[in-house]
Amino acid sequence: MANADTTSGILRSAGFEQIALQRCDLPLRIGGVPLFSGFMYAAIGSFMARITRLFDIGFERYPPVWAPWLLAILAYANFFSHHYIVDFRYALFALSGVLFWRTTLVFTPDGTPRRMPLLMGTVLVSLFIWLAENMGTFAGAWIYPTQRHGWVPAPLAKLGSWYLLMLLSFVLVTIVHRPKVAAVIPPPTPSPPAPWPAGRRSA
Repeated sequence: MANADTTSGILRSAGFEQIALQRCDLPLRIGGVPLFSGFMYAAIGSFMARITRLFDIGFERYPPVWAPWLLAILAYANFFSHHYIVDFRYALFALSGVLFWRTTLVFTPDGTPRRMPLLMGTVLVSLFIWLAENMGTFAGAWIYPTQRHGWVPAPLAKLGSWYLLMLLSFVLVTIVHRPKVAAVIPPPTPSPPAPWPAGRRSA
C-alpha cells in the first residue's frame, strides 16, 4: 500500500491541481511527495489486517468477491483521474451502498461477538481519520490549497476520499484474510426468575 499511494501521489502532484502542498524541506521524497505519506496510508491497511485477525472478523451477507474488487479499482483510478476527467466519486458512493448495504461484520473484542453494519464502521473510521488529518494540518505536517493563508478545517470532500480509501484498503486486506462467513451468534439466554425471599408467599 505504501508503494501504491506514493505512486498515486506522484501522479496526482503532476496534475493541474495539487491535492496537498507537502512540506518541501523533507529530504526523503520522490517527485515532491514525502515518503511518509505512503506509510501513513499503509498504516491503515496494517491496522485493518491486524484487527481482522485479533477480533476474528466475519461477515454476514458479503457480496460476490469480484464486486468489491471492481469498486476498489474504480476508486483508485478516480483518485487521480478526476483531475483530467469528470469526478465520479458520487457514483462510487452509490455503488458501495448497493454492494454493502446488507453486509454486517461480526467482531469479537472481549469474548462476546458483536455486530455492526459494514458501511457504518467504514464511515466512523473515515471520520476519525479526517479528524486526525485536521490535527496533522494544524500542526503543519502538511497543508492543503485551502490552507495557504491560514489554517482552516480540511475540506469535507476529504472525508469522502477517506471513505473510498477505507474500502480500497479493506479489499486489499482480503488478499491476506479472505472474507469468511461469520459464525451464528446464539440468541441471549433469558435469566431465570429471581427466587422469592424466605418467608414470603406469592398471592
